[in-house]
Amino acid sequence: MGLAAPLAAILAAGIPTAFGIMTQGAPGPVPIIGFLTAGVGIWLIARPDGTAAAHDKLWLAFIAGLGFAGFFLCINQTGTSSADWSAAFSRVGSFLSVGVIVALRKGRHSLRWRDALLGICAGALDSTGTLFFIRADQTGRFDAAVVLASLYPAVTVLLARLILKEHFSRWRAIGILAGLAAVPMIALQ
Repeated sequence: MGLAAPLAAILAAGIPTAFGIMTQGAPGPVPIIGFLTAGVGIWLIARPDGTAAAHDKLWLAFIAGLGFAGFFLCINQTGTSSADWSAAFSRVGSFLSVGVIVALRKGRHSLRWRDALLGICAGALDSTGTLFFIRADQTGRFDAAVVLASLYPAVTVLLARLILKEHFSRWRAIGILAGLAAVPMIALQ
């Protein structure tokens, strides 16, 4: 995970951002500096606290990053359609895809109620995030919405600190500060 998470996060932000700049033109110099600062922040937040050796499964992180980037690019195609319906259809597609994968798995399957409830809560939060991403994309620049959405690991790290009392490294703290500094720079469109 040490190399996988940052690679996936940077690809998820970088590819759609490049697409947004190509299709909408380059933003001003301050937002560009914000994009670069956010990229550094994403990398520092998602990287491990210790040292991690490179492994031969890094291509999976590459595929994950392409998948996230593909989602952002596809959801961008909703244009001015209803954000509510676009988010709903996105989740229906995800639900059906996972359903097919589970149905095709071999062996016995069991599901505990607690796990099902946690899955429903996670799906509701994910749908809400998708809805807000679509609205941000519809009301502003696509590249800005993608970079800001890609800062989500900072929220996870902060919640782990506040709720679980986890401590994070100096580099992770610097990454969070870089992400926070990037937000107003990116917002200056």
